[in-house]
Amino acid sequence: MKKQRSPATLNPFDVLSEELIFTILDLLDSNSLDKKSFALVCKYFYSVEAKHRRSLKPLRSEHLPSVLKRYRFVTHLNLSLCRRVTDSSLSFVADAYKATLQRIDLSQSKFFSGNGLLNLSVNCKNLVELDLSNATELRDAAASAVAQFSNLEKLWLGRCKLITDMGIGCIAVGCRKLRLICLKWCVGVGDLGVELIAIKCEELRCLDLSYLPITDKCLPSIFKLQHLEDLVLEGCFGIDDDNLDVYKQGCRTLKKLDISGCQNITHVGLSALISSSGCLEQLNLADGSPVTLALADGLSKLPKLQSIILDGCLVTTFGLKAIGSSCMSLKELSLSKCLGVTDEALSFVVSKQRDLRKLNITCCRMITDISIASIASSCTSLTSLKMESCSQVSREAFILIGQQCHSLEDLDLTDNEIDDEGLKSISSCAGLSCLKLGICLNITDRGLSYVGKCCLKLKELDVYRSTGITDAGITAIACGCPELEMINSAYCIAITDNSLISLSQCHKLKTLEIRGCTLVTSVGLAAIANKCKQLTRLDIKKCYNIGDRGMLSIACCSQNLRQINFSYTSITDLGLLSLASLSSLQTFTVIHVEGLTPRGLAAALWACGGLRKVKLHLSLRSSLPDPFIKHMEARGCVFEWRNKVFQAEVDPKCWKLQLEDPTH
Repeated sequence: MKKQRSPATLNPFDVLSEELIFTILDLLDSNSLDKKSFALVCKYFYSVEAKHRRSLKPLRSEHLPSVLKRYRFVTHLNLSLCRRVTDSSLSFVADAYKATLQRIDLSQSKFFSGNGLLNLSVNCKNLVELDLSNATELRDAAASAVAQFSNLEKLWLGRCKLITDMGIGCIAVGCRKLRLICLKWCVGVGDLGVELIAIKCEELRCLDLSYLPITDKCLPSIFKLQHLEDLVLEGCFGIDDDNLDVYKQGCRTLKKLDISGCQNITHVGLSALISSSGCLEQLNLADGSPVTLALADGLSKLPKLQSIILDGCLVTTFGLKAIGSSCMSLKELSLSKCLGVTDEALSFVVSKQRDLRKLNITCCRMITDISIASIASSCTSLTSLKMESCSQVSREAFILIGQQCHSLEDLDLTDNEIDDEGLKSISSCAGLSCLKLGICLNITDRGLSYVGKCCLKLKELDVYRSTGITDAGITAIACGCPELEMINSAYCIAITDNSLISLSQCHKLKTLEIRGCTLVTSVGLAAIANKCKQLTRLDIKKCYNIGDRGMLSIACCSQNLRQINFSYTSITDLGLLSLASLSSLQTFTVIHVEGLTPRGLAAALWACGGLRKVKLHLSLRSSLPDPFIKHMEARGCVFEWRNKVFQAEVDPKCWKLQLEDPTH
């Protein structure tokens, strides 16, 4: 007789229906560890979670067979973290997801060929998105295999440099439903290939032709596209003003146009190009022609223009003023590294553009407090302000930003004169998510404590080389900002293990940079490892007092770590070898670590099966046998050899001088 379970031994979760559990899983953050923890509750939850999952991002290609067997209903497969994806790997995918697969990302993968793609196309008929970016070895044969995906709607081929017009022609004929195609850096593709895509793929909405050796010849076919909304011609040096009649045909549906770096297109060509583009909303002219009155006159024909990127352009006062007067719908203006931006011009623009949400004035070194006062009084709805290295702005001006711009979420004040009073004012921006205060030498713990008390939504903090910050400031942030995901306190030489112990309360922490914090030891690092389970990136370069104990803690607890730099530390072979237990580890940098031996290094490299990139000092090259290096490369690991001389500790008083003086 079958033994019956008593009520006390019943699993209470068994009474929950599958539909109800699906609803619960829908509410969990797909990027967190919550779903993994959920699946470990009981066998029933483990089974239902596998049925519910629709997206998958494996870390290692060798685990694919078992992973694919568990998750049978995946529609979106991201293999960008799997360096070695072979034709055999794609065969497993094709067999597992014949009916379900809709999207696959192979953007960082290697070792597959056209045969693998052909197998995928024969089996996965419902595939609509394919990312092959950086597949630099693929040729036209692979492109012909891609052409078999007849239902494909989005295709990325960035840096597929060996594919030519012939391969693109095959794709154009076979993939008639394409709505997006990215050919960035496909230098083997010219006018013919682009024309074929434009003629055959009539449903195109987005076309990226960045850095292609194309000319004006292919533009008429592009402009005939009836649905094109986003056109990227960045770095297309072969396009110039010689064919204005072609430009005037325009594209009436275009909403986004990027001609950054097209220095052969002057205001004359631009005016013709946008003459019929009345729907244009975003325009990128970075590193292009000077911003003159004539160029601004062309922009006046765009009543719906909301975003202008002018980074790196020479700007005239008359030109910038004209933009302020004529482009009345602007939400974003970027003037990063623009020469010629003055208080007069910038103040005029912001007085006219009171609905600006994003403003970038990075390295506009001529502006002063006058501009900041105008920005603060006029653009009170700003959500993003980037003003790195505005060296003429005094510390008093930053108080105005906090007093007026309460909607700020992203604020970059790197290398400025802001002090504690400025931070006190800025802390009133309660929605602040990202704050960059690198090389701000006038701020102290007092200023940072205001941020910790008031900015509860802060996710990213950068205080790189802000040497007035100590443990008290970092602790204030750790206690007041539970959402913190990234902190860069590199070269804040006064911080100790107490800072890391405080930061260990931030359980969402993913990136920790403490390079050059010489007082930090393995004790502090162990605290981070024990409690910050989501840590993915760690930089402890020049933390001389961190040794094997710290590495052992990381190896034991930081199972999500993907990138680590431990150059100039006290780690030995033992500490390095312990990292082999981290299945997620993909990149590490080892330069000038005296405690390592070539034998220990080779053993660690061999044991860390998921490595994709390793940065080593050139002196170690002769210590590692060629067959060993070739074996590692065959596994998908790339070696970068650095010939850096040993760097001694630097006096913090000299840092800013070194950054400003190119001879250092």
